[in-house]
Amino acid sequence: MDSKDYVDRSLERALSQATPRALSRTQWREMAVEVSVRLCCALLLSIFAYAAILQWRVAPERLTVLLLALASSLTVGLSLFARIPEKRDWRPLSIVLSVGGTFYFLAIELAPGIRLIPEQVGASLCCAGILWQLFAKASLRRSFGILPANRGIVTRGAYRLVRHPIYLGYFITDIGFLSTNFGWRNLLVYAGLFALQIGRLLREERLLSQDPGYRGYQAIVRYRIIPGVF
Repeated sequence: MDSKDYVDRSLERALSQATPRALSRTQWREMAVEVSVRLCCALLLSIFAYAAILQWRVAPERLTVLLLALASSLTVGLSLFARIPEKRDWRPLSIVLSVGGTFYFLAIELAPGIRLIPEQVGASLCCAGILWQLFAKASLRRSFGILPANRGIVTRGAYRLVRHPIYLGYFITDIGFLSTNFGWRNLLVYAGLFALQIGRLLREERLLSQDPGYRGYQAIVRYRIIPGVF
């Protein structure tokens, strides 16, 4: 083997070894960002859950406070174990809508408010909303997250009825809590939440509509959240 062949083969071997390391470093950076975001979400959830449990321990009859902590834990907790999607919407507005619509509970007034309906009725609504969320999320399996993303088209279970059944579960739970813990601060928080959720939903559909499979699904399941209404 002459010196030129030796140099050429050495360069070829060096390049083939460098590429995997470069890809590996990129993957490690992405993994570090993903883990950091999920740990931050878990910390915020833990702070809120602790505050909610303290309020409930002071007044154990306030089941809606405990159920709100449970519902929030389901929303954020499941997203911590969601699979990483191939395509995600990282635009600033989508991030604001998603983060605001998910972590709205940090702005809720947990102290006792005005009871527009009995606590038991509000708790029943919260339970119904949580059970529906569980059914919808079980239909999704691990195709669940905070940012709008295409994690695969799901048409089974609750998704046979409406295109965004989890949002319906959120709405029922939120009405149950707000009706038994009413106040101007909570009213403003939930009004903002509903606006954020609608914007989040529409941007999610815009992303998913790029998939021909989802466009076919839209033709079959016409309504987004409430059959016959929206």
